[in-house]
Amino acid sequence: MITRILIALGVLAGAHFAQAASVTVFAAASLYSALDAIEVEFEAATGIDLVVSFAGSSALARQIQQGAPADIFISASTDWMDQLQQEDLLIPETRRDLVMNALVLIGHDRDAPSVVLDSRLDLVALVGQSRLAMALVDAVPAGIYGKAALGSLGLWDAIEPRVAQADNVRAALRLVASGEASHGIVYATDVQSEPRVQQLAVFPHDSHPPIVYPIAAIKQRDRASQDQFLRFLSSPQARDAFARQGFIVNF
Repeated sequence: MITRILIALGVLAGAHFAQAASVTVFAAASLYSALDAIEVEFEAATGIDLVVSFAGSSALARQIQQGAPADIFISASTDWMDQLQQEDLLIPETRRDLVMNALVLIGHDRDAPSVVLDSRLDLVALVGQSRLAMALVDAVPAGIYGKAALGSLGLWDAIEPRVAQADNVRAALRLVASGEASHGIVYATDVQSEPRVQQLAVFPHDSHPPIVYPIAAIKQRDRASQDQFLRFLSSPQARDAFARQGFIVNF
């Protein structure tokens, strides 16, 4: 069965990676539900054990830079994939854009009304004495996208003191779900996995860079297992799993 490992910045949890007939995937935290669904289909089709580490893309990329035994990297940002490619850590011909996502504002109150995300929104008043949960705004893609979107709308400077930063987007989601933060900025796909939050608005697509998830194989690993997983992610089963979670499927 899939090994689910949530890792914090700079810390790799779990040591059972380099096993026979297995493929190790380092994946952005926002892919958790989709890859959880893909796991059963992939293992049944191939007999290969799927081992996945989920975290912010920046943490995963740094682990790969330090020699962590990843076979496949799926990032929530082209920037971190570009960085690994520049360092000659990827097999270039395996790289492609896998899926896309949208950015949304969420609230803890399930009865909260929708809002309009534009320059007229008083986000500080909306948050009140609580916090706006975001992934790390200078390191994790969801946080970077969120900061860019708020900046584009002229809302960042006022709300910045009220931002509670989390290690990754799923951690930001949990802050809102638990009520520790009244509002948050996450991906549209995250909302589907958490019934305790309410989607209040979708950020305009032109307020932030496109949210693209590139995938690539890492050099000097088991190419046969890598290729089997990459091929499977182009299958109808994988396409359906991503689509069910709300991802925009590119293949």
